[in-house]
Amino acid sequence: MKIKSKKLNKNYRTKTDDDKDEIELLKTEINQFDWSRFERFEDLPVSMTTKRGLAKNNYITPTDIQRQSIGYALTGNDVLGAAKTGSGKTLAFLIPMLELLYRNKWTAFDGVGALIISPTRELSYQTFEVLKKIGSEHDFSAGLIIGGKDLKFESKRMDRCNIIICTPGRLLQHMDENPLFNCDNLKILILDEADRILDLGFAKTMNAIISNLPKQRQTLLFSATQTKSIKDLARLSLKDPVYVSSHEHEKNATPDSLIQSYIVCPIEDKINMLWSFLRQHTRHKIIVFISTCKQAKFIYELFCQLRPGIPLLALYGTLHQMKRMAIYDKFCESSRIVLFATDIAARGLDFPAVNWVVQLDCPEDTNTYIHRVGRTARFERNGESLLVLAPSEEQSMVEQLKQKKVPLEKIQVNPQKLSSIQRKAEALLAKHVSLKESAQRAFKAYLKSVFMMKDKNVFQYEMLDVERYARSFGLLTAPRVRFIERKMSARLKNQPSVKNIEIEPTNHAIAMSEQNDDGDSDFDDLYQVKTYEFQDQNTDVAHTEIDNLRRKKMLTKAAISKRLLKKNIPLNSKIKFDDECNAIQEGKLRKQTTELTKKLDEMETGIDIELAKQIMKEEDIIDKKLYRDLIREKHLAKKLKMKEMRKRKNSIKSDDDDDDDNDEEEEYLDNEDVYDEDDDEDQIVTQQYIDALPDPDKVFGSKDSKTYDSDNHSENNESSELQVQTTKRKKFRKPKSSKKQKFNISNNSENLEYFEQMAQQLLNV
Repeated sequence: MKIKSKKLNKNYRTKTDDDKDEIELLKTEINQFDWSRFERFEDLPVSMTTKRGLAKNNYITPTDIQRQSIGYALTGNDVLGAAKTGSGKTLAFLIPMLELLYRNKWTAFDGVGALIISPTRELSYQTFEVLKKIGSEHDFSAGLIIGGKDLKFESKRMDRCNIIICTPGRLLQHMDENPLFNCDNLKILILDEADRILDLGFAKTMNAIISNLPKQRQTLLFSATQTKSIKDLARLSLKDPVYVSSHEHEKNATPDSLIQSYIVCPIEDKINMLWSFLRQHTRHKIIVFISTCKQAKFIYELFCQLRPGIPLLALYGTLHQMKRMAIYDKFCESSRIVLFATDIAARGLDFPAVNWVVQLDCPEDTNTYIHRVGRTARFERNGESLLVLAPSEEQSMVEQLKQKKVPLEKIQVNPQKLSSIQRKAEALLAKHVSLKESAQRAFKAYLKSVFMMKDKNVFQYEMLDVERYARSFGLLTAPRVRFIERKMSARLKNQPSVKNIEIEPTNHAIAMSEQNDDGDSDFDDLYQVKTYEFQDQNTDVAHTEIDNLRRKKMLTKAAISKRLLKKNIPLNSKIKFDDECNAIQEGKLRKQTTELTKKLDEMETGIDIELAKQIMKEEDIIDKKLYRDLIREKHLAKKLKMKEMRKRKNSIKSDDDDDDDNDEEEEYLDNEDVYDEDDDEDQIVTQQYIDALPDPDKVFGSKDSKTYDSDNHSENNESSELQVQTTKRKKFRKPKSSKKQKFNISNNSENLEYFEQMAQQLLNV
């Protein structure tokens, strides 16, 4: 909030009897003034303070709308003012407002006397800056009340403001929450860009604001496309309003110094065309209007990476307010720059010396077009505008603009000057993940905006090439737009039924129908639809197509589960079986902490986090204990199985080797990792025994040795035969002698037979 006030001092002239005499004289002059000779501001029957403020800022000659409307406003009439963009409508309502407060001897103790409502923050800021210039000689205080500022700071100073310039949402917030705000003494209400404020977007807010304002007031409405709706005027409680239009009888609704043209460009070539245009106009000041905030953000970020050779800015609604004001000021000060903007910059903003206005996306209606192009060719300056239309938008939009008295000329783009940035965009999106996400959001936002437009003759979503448009953004695949998918499916569900259908069967179908008396023929496809008659003539989708689409719709697991739960159908259960194919019951139920759970259930609202944590800890201890018991039972079962296997193995052993076998068996029973699977138990145990055998080279000597001790050999031979007969898994023991025994394998056939027999036994184990 900003407050402009001037304190009383010795040098400042107070309201004395002379001032009162001046006010009475002004009232008389206003009623007797000949408004036909109003050619200069110094001729106006207004206070000297206002004249000094105008002269100080070089406001000498009035424009047409100022000359026609100020007289009615000074005499107290309600005014509906319509004029071309850039024709000086701001002064047309600021001068009568200052004079009204001056003639009523308004002071800081009288509260709010004037209220100026604008649709955008930037327009309110601009109006506030103009008021500071021409009202610098008055002692009124003014406040700028817009979103994005400190609400508490504004609330403390609302009772000291005589003039409030605001946006609708912020004003209503103060009316609802601020006890210091009071409009009971309001003298004048001004709506800048009135047609935008009174449309459906601000309908509820404006209705609430108007209900809090006194009915005894003066009301001024100004716009380039003024509303004449009786319903809107009735809401404002206007009394004998005077309609003033400075361009109603003129040939064109736009400034004569504005050169307007349009091109037809497929949506997949829009970004390439814009890039080529900017590269050819690096010495100009350009505004590029885009339909959505996400598109403006993505194109700005993409072009910043590509560097077209000209400064870039972006102005859209989701930016912070301080940043928006900084961007506005920087664009006004620059002489060569590009501003990517949404429609928040389309109304009322006075950007100096704008050379081009490019409308990359088709405007919502003709009024939006007029306000967009009005950012250039202001105050008798020259300017150019370019409208980019898709092939499906050309015919209807051009006809509407011609009916609105907008002269348009179609031009062709030189294909040699077009350059494609699709490859570079794909590389940048692959490199920067955030830029890719921004591209996906921009793609979806554009399709949503086209789908939701009211004028279906201009905006035809079905005619758009979605895949190619996604590729122009650098996206390899087109993202799904679930919002549109849901809307399309809802439309198909609500399609009207077929009223009368005449069908003409073929000869083959008649023959088959005679065979099937029940009428359910397998050759229904042979029937030919002759004529259709629908309840709604705009729809051409039959029930058969709707049914096919419903069948094709895939159900997710979550949707199936919800349906089952609604119908109380039990979900699938899991059954386990043991080795004997007997069903295993799911053991013991988990022991719950019933006392704590009851306390939690008895709570009426909310959840006690500490109590829930305590329940989770206690149940975690119980779960761990149950898990340990389950593991212990499994280990016990494994040991029992091993004992049975050991008994079977020991039945074939001799009594002499029982003790040794028991020791070896216990050694392997301790290793629980061996017995993971029952089918592989024998193989695993056998492998353990084979690994435990001594190295034959160490026991019997290497193969190269040619001599051996016959006595030792015979003893070892006998012992080995005995081991083979008694057990299959008996380990070979080292001879007690520390000397290595040498054998001559090549010359003794008995030794060969022995080793063959030993190897055979080892393989059979």
